[in-house]
Amino acid sequence: MTQRNIDRLLLTVLEQARALKIPISSRVAPHVRLNRRARNRFGCCIRGEDGYVIELSARLAEEGSVEAISQVLAHEVLHTCHGCSNHGQRWKGYAARMNAAYGYSIRRSDGFETLGLTDDRPVRYLVVCQKCGRRIPRMKRSPLVDHPERYRCKCGGALRVADGDQFDLFDQF
Repeated sequence: MTQRNIDRLLLTVLEQARALKIPISSRVAPHVRLNRRARNRFGCCIRGEDGYVIELSARLAEEGSVEAISQVLAHEVLHTCHGCSNHGQRWKGYAARMNAAYGYSIRRSDGFETLGLTDDRPVRYLVVCQKCGRRIPRMKRSPLVDHPERYRCKCGGALRVADGDQFDLFDQF
C-alpha cells in the first residue's frame, strides 16, 4: 500500500474516533512513519514535544489488508488519549467502542496470523508440552527456554525444550 493511502487511512481512523467522542489528541502527525526494521511489532505511538507520531511496520504496510492496517492504526491512535499510554481500563474502554462501532478487533496485542501475515521469523528454540503436544516456538533465549520446568502449558502439562532431532521434524506450529 502506498504512503498516501496509509496516511488517508490514518485520517479515516482519526475521524472515526472523533465521531465516537473519544478524546484523541489534536496533535497527531498526519503522516504515518514506516519502520523497516520492526520484526516483532506492527505499530507504535511515539510521543514527542510536537505531539504524536504513529509508526507502522513496513511489512504490514506492504503485505497487510486495509482492515489489518486500519486496526493497527486505530490501536495506536487510542494511545494518544490522556491516560492511555498503556493498555489500561480507559484504553480498553475506547478500544471496545471502536470495535463495536467499526468492526475492528483491537486488543492489547495482535499476532501475525490475526493480521493475515506469515510469521517468517527464525525459530531457534521449540518448547513442547508433555501432555497435549502443544509446540511453543521461541526466537530468542528466555527464562522459558532456560527453565521450562518452572512453567506449565495452558492444559497444565509440563514443558520441555525439544531436542535437535525433534526440532528437525518441526514443520508447522
